[in-house]
Amino acid sequence: MFPPSPLKWLYVDFNSYFASVEQQLQPHLRGRPVAVVPVDTDSTCAIAASYEAKAFGVKTGTPIWEAKQKCPGLICVLARHDAYVDFHHRAIDEINRHIPVTDVCSIDEMAARLMLNEAVESAARRIALSIKVGLAENLGPWVRCSIGVASNRYLAKVATDLEKPDGLTILMPGDVEHRLTALALRDLPGIGANMERRLGARGLYSVADIWALDRRTMRQVWGSIWGERMWYLLRGHDLPELATQRRSIGHSHVLAPDLRSPQHAILVARRLTMKACSRLRRMEHCATRFAFSARLEDGRRIYADAHCRPVQDSKTFLDILLAFWAVHIPTSAGTQVKKLSVVLYGLVAAQDVPRDLLASLTSDGSMGAEKWNRLSHALDRINHRFGRDSALIGMLPSQGSSFSGTKIAFTRIPDRQEFLE
Repeated sequence: MFPPSPLKWLYVDFNSYFASVEQQLQPHLRGRPVAVVPVDTDSTCAIAASYEAKAFGVKTGTPIWEAKQKCPGLICVLARHDAYVDFHHRAIDEINRHIPVTDVCSIDEMAARLMLNEAVESAARRIALSIKVGLAENLGPWVRCSIGVASNRYLAKVATDLEKPDGLTILMPGDVEHRLTALALRDLPGIGANMERRLGARGLYSVADIWALDRRTMRQVWGSIWGERMWYLLRGHDLPELATQRRSIGHSHVLAPDLRSPQHAILVARRLTMKACSRLRRMEHCATRFAFSARLEDGRRIYADAHCRPVQDSKTFLDILLAFWAVHIPTSAGTQVKKLSVVLYGLVAAQDVPRDLLASLTSDGSMGAEKWNRLSHALDRINHRFGRDSALIGMLPSQGSSFSGTKIAFTRIPDRQEFLE
């Protein structure tokens, strides 16, 4: 029998993930300051920075014009999200060779629950080091990670930040208070800029101040159950993760300067809509609400949404988009659209939607909803077989080639199929 152990979780956090993948794939970038960008313009922001760039103060969210001032030798690399997803899945496969991955937390973070024979410090350290060796051999030495081991997933994640890059920290219960109270508030997951201001208004300026609170006060300060959960998590309790449910499907895109005129931006909006609808069908869901938003270069923000019967065909939502566009997007000279977003809400399982026996009939003899639905599925099959953008509605494949690729969001990891949509 193995004795009870306070160690229950191992957490893997890849360091400067997007930039590290680029340095692994492009040897000339190794050891040089790199910023990964969504579009090739100084008006955008870095979505990742290598450690060489971070040494100059460049980090995620830094405007590129500012980053170049801080780091004159900065190399900007266009993001390749398909490569990052491929490395993500390869990383999971490699970690699974050493310990089963329990949770995929983000594109660059995975967690594994330790079994009894793995939960002693020496065994956990051995597993962590073997993961690092395996990743270096099978993904490449530039794709590094920090690993944390602790009594719950939250503390294991915190432990990964205690030694970067390429660190390994085993956080024993007796060390938690000492190690955590040396951190800044923003170093704790769940405390962002807004929460930091809220804590400051209550006279709480350090992790030590939070540690001194009782659980009821924590709940009052946070204004939700998360405050009480955090009290338990900080003290090593292994709480179950809160269940989440998908509520929407959406895509957004920051437009390159040559796509910001309304006549080019509408093509981006159409492509985002078709991509969201393709994902909707692949998930075997229907949507009952479509929302559209745009941000113009002059600072104006536009939002519109509409409800519809439960559908999944592209034509229905493209018609709603075009109606929004005609009403809300200015046609005056000089109008420039900087960012577009489309979101499908009100998701219901397609199998739960009653079939409309008259859906294939229209009064004017045009195609009905059922036929548009079948056509949409046919287009999906064509694009999966012959490549993304092989067949589109209302635009040529060449018109979407420069902006239609899948992007990785902070809250969602695309699967490989999505890069074909």
